[in-house]
Amino acid sequence: MNQPAYHPAAYDAAGVEVHRPVPLVHAAPPVPVQAGVPSVASVVLPDGRVVTGYAVAPVQPEPFAPKPPVSRVAVNIALGGVGFAAVCGGLFLLTAFIAALTAFITQLITLAAVIFGGWVLVLIFDARGPRTGGMTFNIRKAVFKRNRFYG
Repeated sequence: MNQPAYHPAAYDAAGVEVHRPVPLVHAAPPVPVQAGVPSVASVVLPDGRVVTGYAVAPVQPEPFAPKPPVSRVAVNIALGGVGFAAVCGGLFLLTAFIAALTAFITQLITLAAVIFGGWVLVLIFDARGPRTGGMTFNIRKAVFKRNRFYG
């Protein structure tokens, strides 16, 4: 913390040899720089040193992307609701179709019962009037011997 400041004259007096850079003089004409290769820059510091290097372009921040006026989460929720409503509508149509099919089958069964009942009534009540005598059966003498029927 309490160190003495750097002073080049103090080192010269102490017998330290200090080398000062000497700029080079170009004997040949400079070679044109190709496109895409950055030029080399040299900077002379206050104490006489020369620093040579490539110039570094400052980092540009990425352009600010404005937020959309509507959140993507809200859009996804809304689309999910629309899809759910479409599915519910389809399920409603499916249940309505099943109910209509059940009513149609019930009507077919009722129609068959009415037709069959009408056919039975026609057999019972024909043009000759109701049959009250019933059916006639001729019964002969039946003989059972040792669990066998002899007619």
